[in-house]
Amino acid sequence: MNPQAKLISISSLLLGTTITISSNHWMMAWTGLEINTLAILPLISKPHHPRAIEAATKYFLVQAAASTLLLFSSTTNALFTGRWDITQLTHPTSCLLLTTAISIKLGLVPFH
Repeated sequence: MNPQAKLISISSLLLGTTITISSNHWMMAWTGLEINTLAILPLISKPHHPRAIEAATKYFLVQAAASTLLLFSSTTNALFTGRWDITQLTHPTSCLLLTTAISIKLGLVPFH
């Protein structure tokens, strides 16, 4: 991989993580997670092998489904509470959906 491309990918990973950690709004947290997803894909598919491309495609599809679930959770929470703040997650359905989405994004045991 080109050293400049690797530097851009790693700096994008750091930027996405920083945005996600420092956000108070659901859309900013989602944006940071998506930056991380798009930054890791070139690193996964770096060895131009069919299995690496397949792994990157599967990773992208699973992460896109988890992002959709995360957006649905935040929309459901905003519908019930009227607020888009991360700290105002009080409805049980929204909590369950968010926990599932974050578990998929992290690759925890039932979702690995």
